[in-house]
Amino acid sequence: MKTNPEKDTELHDKINRETGRIGWSELERHFAQGNVIYVSEALDLIDVAMRISHDDKDSIARWMADGQVAKVSDLQAQTWSAADAFLWAAVVHPFILVQPEKQQLH
Repeated sequence: MKTNPEKDTELHDKINRETGRIGWSELERHFAQGNVIYVSEALDLIDVAMRISHDDKDSIARWMADGQVAKVSDLQAQTWSAADAFLWAAVVHPFILVQPEKQQLH
């Protein structure tokens, strides 16, 4: 059955309410378990979470092929740990989707 994430306003609102900034140090044990997923700053974190919730394989496969969605790499984890970075995070059980804060242009 093909689902329609664009029309699922209830799930969208739930994910939006549960999305927030979190320090990388609080995510390290989840990273060690392989449950932390990187989402490119070019994508909308809530949209990605919605599509994963709806098992939108086409979008997810395209983003993965483009390197826009992937398991967090060791290098990313080390960089964020060294910088004591804060990231945006959304939970789509069993995964935690993380996205670096967008850089503001001056």
